[in-house]
Amino acid sequence: MAMKIRLARAGTKKRPFYRIVAADSRMPRDGRFIEKLGTYNPLLPKDSAERVKMSLERIKYWMDQGAMPTDRVSRFLEAAGVLDKKERSNPKKALPRKKAQERAEAAAASEAKDAAESQDAQHEDAKAEEAKVDEAPKANSEEAATEDSEDGAQAGPEETHDAAMTEVNDGPKAESTDTESAETEVPEEPKAG
Repeated sequence: MAMKIRLARAGTKKRPFYRIVAADSRMPRDGRFIEKLGTYNPLLPKDSAERVKMSLERIKYWMDQGAMPTDRVSRFLEAAGVLDKKERSNPKKALPRKKAQERAEAAAASEAKDAAESQDAQHEDAKAEEAKVDEAPKANSEEAATEDSEDGAQAGPEETHDAAMTEVNDGPKAESTDTESAETEVPEEPKAG
């Protein structure tokens, strides 16, 4: 005869109360049992001592006789320290349903796209800053070159003398064109010294 240590339901509608019993596995859930081993009241708080009551000596006796506890009773026995904890695995229970998985995948894809766009924008900003830094020395050297050319026209004494000569030469020519009968005068060059 295959013995089980299992829960037998008692109590009224919507008010469950269970007896922990040793019974033949062929008997109905709430039917004939061999011995009552304890009680379980799920309506009490989880930290209450009255929630699960068991006669551990009798449970050990029936387990020695070959009775197998059901999953729920074995959890009670693990909590009491009678049995070692079993490795339980139901990987599909924690997974969301099909539509929820599709929503999660769509959200992950949009987040990845946003992250890629922000990285591209940061990369482009970094390139723009590098270009500005590279252009700044070039612009400074071009400004210095234009300043040098302007300063060069004013700095050299020979260049200033030539500029003065062109102004002097331009003046009389302009006058001679206005007055046809006027003679052209060539001014004397000032002595450099």
